[in-house]
Amino acid sequence: MNQTANNAWSNWSGSVIARNAKVTRPRGLAELADTIKTAPGPIRIAGAGHSFTPLVETEGTILDLDRFQGLVSHDAIELRATVGAATRLGDLTKQLHAIGQGLPNMGDIDKQSIGGALGTATHGSGPTLGAYHTQLRKIEIVDGRGEVRRYDVETDRETIEATGVTLGAFGALTEVTLQNVATYRLRRRRWVVPIGDILSGFESFMNGHRSAEFYFIPFSGHALLITSHPSTADVTPRPSEQDEEGLSTLKRLRTWLGWFPPLRRTLIGAALARLPEEDYVQDWLHVYASDRRRKFNEMEYHLPFEEGPKALAEIIALSEKRFPEVYFPMEVRSVAADDFWLSPFYRRKTCSIAIHHDAAEDPRAFMSAAETIFRRYGGRPHWGKMHNLTAADLAALYPRWKDAMEVRREFDPDQRFVSPYLARLFGLFA
Repeated sequence: MNQTANNAWSNWSGSVIARNAKVTRPRGLAELADTIKTAPGPIRIAGAGHSFTPLVETEGTILDLDRFQGLVSHDAIELRATVGAATRLGDLTKQLHAIGQGLPNMGDIDKQSIGGALGTATHGSGPTLGAYHTQLRKIEIVDGRGEVRRYDVETDRETIEATGVTLGAFGALTEVTLQNVATYRLRRRRWVVPIGDILSGFESFMNGHRSAEFYFIPFSGHALLITSHPSTADVTPRPSEQDEEGLSTLKRLRTWLGWFPPLRRTLIGAALARLPEEDYVQDWLHVYASDRRRKFNEMEYHLPFEEGPKALAEIIALSEKRFPEVYFPMEVRSVAADDFWLSPFYRRKTCSIAIHHDAAEDPRAFMSAAETIFRRYGGRPHWGKMHNLTAADLAALYPRWKDAMEVRREFDPDQRFVSPYLARLFGLFA
């Protein structure tokens, strides 16, 4: 639970604070159901606080579901595992590996709860690899009237697809069954590539690997390209992370040389030229995630795959011409299409572009300008990242938006889970 000095709830970056909410920690299904029926509303659900949108903000009740954690059961033949929805991804990876299972893919942060990751369509990278919600096989959820509902993809596929990405607005997710794979190893490589080469060969860079992503370094002309493939080789040491030191250097150069971009570019380029290539083999759970200590705020848009390089080129030009204060790398990934109604990847292969801004600085001007570009290319926002879209915008982007809203009303007819923020997002009156 993230709390400020005055005991208010806060997200990880400190950009969202719920000062007056009552935080409650139900000890089981019966107590959770009673809380949903009787606690002051609006009711919101706190995961690990790694969303940058005000999904948890409320003056009513925040549900802390940390007691709904851990491995409940598993099937060694079908490679499925049932887990509490509040289980942190970092813990989940260890629990799965211990029973011979692995997540097919992961994002680069493992601090989120699996429920929060599912509810916001969190994802990794890979043109044939889906976001976490595509692993759903069963769910247990307590609806807005305190009724416990259970669904199985074999008999309730449409309901699973309607509720797999819910922003915590359909009910309180308590337990999920995930389709996993046998535990595996990955060979991970990282090296520096000119950004022009990546943009001109975008399709081959992204499609030529099981998983590929890259981080463009502002004012450098280069990106760090990262690929990973399954491997049967022996484990080799993972190099120590230098990301925090690298960010400190980029910030210093920004502060000292913001007035002289050519020298800034020269010095960053020289530093990147000295960066050694990484190449190692590790079990999957020791590859995907990175340590993120420096706090930031983030906007991420999911674009039609073919539009990715054009949009990124415009975002780079925008930042380097108008926003020299930007120093955080821009992250670019690909995600497979799926059939989940509120998934940003609904029925289209996707290029995801994430921009970051130091949490100690105001991100709004840069992100507002970047959002104009993302929207021009048909982007759908990450549900957990900063954006300014409302119900009318979203209805135009999601073919099954109206259907999803009807299911949401059926799950929560009294709008117990609708905060003012979600009312604006869904076009409702809280």
